[in-house]
Amino acid sequence: MKVLVTGAAGFIGFHVSRALLARGDRVIGIDNLNDYYDPNLKGYRRMLLEQDAGFRFVRLDIADRRAMGEFFEQHRPELVVHLAAQAGVRYSLENPHAYVESNLVGFVNVLEECRAFAVDHLVYASSSSVYGLSRDLPFSLNDRADRPVSLYGATKRANELMAHAYSHLFALPVTGLRFFTVYGPWGRPDMAYFKFADAITEGRPIDVYNHGGMKRDFTYIDDVVEGVLAVLDKTPATPLLFNIGSTTSVELPYFICLLERELGKKTCWNFVDMQAGDVRDTCADTSDLEKYVGFSPKTSIEAGIARFVAWYKEWTLCTRPAILPTKT
Repeated sequence: MKVLVTGAAGFIGFHVSRALLARGDRVIGIDNLNDYYDPNLKGYRRMLLEQDAGFRFVRLDIADRRAMGEFFEQHRPELVVHLAAQAGVRYSLENPHAYVESNLVGFVNVLEECRAFAVDHLVYASSSSVYGLSRDLPFSLNDRADRPVSLYGATKRANELMAHAYSHLFALPVTGLRFFTVYGPWGRPDMAYFKFADAITEGRPIDVYNHGGMKRDFTYIDDVVEGVLAVLDKTPATPLLFNIGSTTSVELPYFICLLERELGKKTCWNFVDMQAGDVRDTCADTSDLEKYVGFSPKTSIEAGIARFVAWYKEWTLCTRPAILPTKT
């Protein structure tokens, strides 16, 4: 199959692209290679993907309506995995327009082109952030998702509603996946676990929000990729939504202790109040996804952190030339 992966130089997009290539699909990856976090990391992900003859990269901003139309006209993908987005809850407080342009305008452009070129299936990334401050754990698809506490969460809920409307109006096969705190090798430096690793390694104190009274459903990247591909291969008759998480809620202090243990160092903890836009606890009910495609996460938090730290040590210690993104 010819599969378009948006955000292919991003964390999840990189791993999904590699898995598609490994099973023999042709992958066209697009990414705008912005500088929200280290572009060099994105460059290395892209470089690794381009070592496979089945991969082609196009530098493209999904918010560029004309460029998106020209791209679909030229490449005509059969399947689309839409992972490009402006990520990060806290950054949405500083730069809200970036979220509107990428997550709203960009998503409409993806929907329009998928409709115009009758793609077989569109799988898109949503987020656990849509649940807002819900205290009922685990989060179920039957729970309310109309009270997000961040602009990022609001844009992701808007994506779900937009996808539902396009599916209803144009019989577009769509499936949304609400990701729960995905982590692992080649991850995003803006996420807490990566920042904690940096601080521990450099001997800097770390800010522990809500005085440590937080829990997260940390989902290892390999489990996420397995779920994404299983869903992609099953074309729905109606618009679908699923949670994709580990189904286990890990207390923040234990999570930090795991990082310290694997890195072989300890650092000072600075206990602070909750940040605006954050939620206290998350945990995914994935029973619907298990029934649909047999999804069952396999990676414990202990094993996942060990694998991340093994990669992290290689990434931070090896000498790497800067990779400058091209315009192609």
